[in-house]
Amino acid sequence: MAATATSGSNDDLETRSQRSPLASRRPKQSNTPTEDNRKGKFGGYFPLGYKEGFTQWWANVPAATAEHAVMSFIPYLRKPPTHMQTGSAPPSTNGSTMSVSDAPEKEAPPVRTSSIADPFGPRQWHSQMVKLSGKNRALNEFSVERLDEAHDQNLVMLHGYGAGLGFFYKNFEGLSRVPGWRIYALDLLGMGRSSRPPFKVHSKDRQKSITEAEDWFVDALEEWRVKRNIDRFTLLGHSLGGYLAVVYALKYPGHLNKLILASPVGIPEDPYAVNAEMPDPSDSTLTNEVYQDQGATTGETNFKIPDTAKTTGDNNNFLNARSKAQKSNLNGSETTPSAPRKPLPKWLTYLWDANISPFSIVRWAGPLGPRFVSGWTSRRFSHLPPEEAQALHTYAYSLFRQRGSGEYALAYILAPGAFARSPLIRRIQGVGRQMIAPNGSMTSSVAEAQQRRENGIPVVFYYGENDWMSLDGGYAAVQKMNEEKERVLRTATAEEKKNDRGAAKCLIIKKAGHHVYLDGWEEFNEVMRQEMMDVSEQSRDH
Repeated sequence: MAATATSGSNDDLETRSQRSPLASRRPKQSNTPTEDNRKGKFGGYFPLGYKEGFTQWWANVPAATAEHAVMSFIPYLRKPPTHMQTGSAPPSTNGSTMSVSDAPEKEAPPVRTSSIADPFGPRQWHSQMVKLSGKNRALNEFSVERLDEAHDQNLVMLHGYGAGLGFFYKNFEGLSRVPGWRIYALDLLGMGRSSRPPFKVHSKDRQKSITEAEDWFVDALEEWRVKRNIDRFTLLGHSLGGYLAVVYALKYPGHLNKLILASPVGIPEDPYAVNAEMPDPSDSTLTNEVYQDQGATTGETNFKIPDTAKTTGDNNNFLNARSKAQKSNLNGSETTPSAPRKPLPKWLTYLWDANISPFSIVRWAGPLGPRFVSGWTSRRFSHLPPEEAQALHTYAYSLFRQRGSGEYALAYILAPGAFARSPLIRRIQGVGRQMIAPNGSMTSSVAEAQQRRENGIPVVFYYGENDWMSLDGGYAAVQKMNEEKERVLRTATAEEKKNDRGAAKCLIIKKAGHHVYLDGWEEFNEVMRQEMMDVSEQSRDH
């Protein structure tokens, strides 16, 4: 499976008699970093040249245009739908509010691919905004479904910090092959092309502040679910999206068929992150997200991991992480990161404490912004074809320079070094084990006799073979969830034991880094399809 089927779609849009409104804004030049740009003191860190960076800053490509260009690489989808209700205009000098337009001409009609042009079709693709309650609250949504068949399953995909749904462009086609499924990808509130209302935490209490920041995202997801009239679904979250997926499962129980966590952040406990207000943090390998070259990551095999430990479910034992987790205190007090413990630079800690996000620096940098962003994109997308890498670089920059909103929640959720202030290892055992009312709510006003306990949900952890995210926390979480299942079932009835669906496992995607869905997209899509078919089969059995 390859994305070359639409590699010429940009030119195709330019030459049609009825030009796409996005095509006219698409930049003509290529700003792909080259060896000629790797000059000067910081050339190795920021490979995009000053001239090319200025050109891209001056081009001021709107976020909608950049998203459209990325989606053009989806196989069999020559004309991706892209609504222009947000991000259709270049950001102003003081940042775009990403306000939602109600103008009908800004909407995008669904696009259908026939079974003649699409061997896995017919399918329907749709791009739209879903308005939520309150002022300027709406989520950007991209969806795909197979036509001429019933749909009883839904997959919802959540991206990581500062990213957008376009990063899943390698997965939409492959995952939508599974019969009976609708695929939804959402931009988190305040990120991507979702609306960007002002972010503010009101509580001065430490734990309540963390909860407020988490609720900013998960409450919007729950409201979207209600708007879409979806009762149950499978939830996939990457990195910060994985963290929020766990929080959602705990706050809104009874709606998930399966929880899939792709290299989730925030599982292991770190004493620096959970104790004093802002102590000297440990140095997690978060820096590898910037400095790790994916050309090397996706082209190399980690020989420390035996082949039998890759994508083999419970037999997966990365660097003996399972035995490490078994020896650790699973309550979190002794679960420490495997990352080196050298202090982060004081200037970085200061910026984090002041809640100055990396994207603030990009916005302030003006013409230097694209050059700064190239320090990340040139490494993150180095394994991709140049045209795709360039499209993703432009897309990332177009998102990074938007008005700050949801990005400011990060400092409340994570401490410097990417360890959670309220680690998931302390609470993940509650996923699929909450007491809920008959109507699915979780409320103390319902008499205990009327409540029932969830009968567990399958939880799958995906990590890359060369992932900078520590796997120790993943294996500790698996053990803790399995131990909770054993505890619950000790007093369960025979019927409750029969109906229990709880399970947890870790899988490793070969030759992939932290962005497993992109680095190892072919294998990722394959194992995801297997998980989806398992959900369909389990649903039929029940």
